[in-house]
Amino acid sequence: MKYILLPALLAVPAVLSAQLSPPTLMTSCGKLLLSEDFSKAVEQAPPGKAAPGKTATGWRLRPGKWEFADGAMKGTELAEDKHGAVARFPFPFKDAVIQYEVRLDGCKGTTFSVNDAKDHVCRASIDAKGFGCRKDDNDHEGPDKAVDFGRADLPIKPGQWKTVIIEILGEEMVAQIDKKAVCGSDPLIATEKANFGFTVAGDGASFRNLRVWEAKPNLSWSQSKSKLQKKK
Repeated sequence: MKYILLPALLAVPAVLSAQLSPPTLMTSCGKLLLSEDFSKAVEQAPPGKAAPGKTATGWRLRPGKWEFADGAMKGTELAEDKHGAVARFPFPFKDAVIQYEVRLDGCKGTTFSVNDAKDHVCRASIDAKGFGCRKDDNDHEGPDKAVDFGRADLPIKPGQWKTVIIEILGEEMVAQIDKKAVCGSDPLIATEKANFGFTVAGDGASFRNLRVWEAKPNLSWSQSKSKLQKKK
């Protein structure tokens, strides 16, 4: 199931918490679980996989080139890797509200992706023309396929910081920038997640002010979604 929110449905945000939580749509924010400004180099996980029965700690900054400067973490794809730049962080969760700031520094596009212990689950993608979100392919060699939930047109200039808000609750996810939002649902999204991270395709994207909160239901969301579905 997929649908795109209209501006009229964004007029009434969820109640903000005392932790300066973002103007969410589907959820309200509970406890603050993670805060990372990227103002200095982060702790990195050692190369290779974690020992049996243990979870790797710290950010996995590979492939790609990752730098820390001017209060941000910047990722750039390297041609020799034959793969986009990837920064991943082990963080078990099921439902969450994620907020971060992104700046396009010449890249073709960047994503915030979420994985379970097996493979990809979902992601929000951003480029110079706008953003979208999707349910990912979770098996690659099997019958599962990625499902796009939609896209919002939003010109983003190089060097311009944008705040991204991602909400995941049960089978649904919402991605929001500048009061525009794209959302959808799929049973895979309700799975237990194992990690999340950033990807960068091309010459660079920067990230700062990452926050993760517990996600709690917002009762007004069902009403807004119902109105939207009637208009389709």
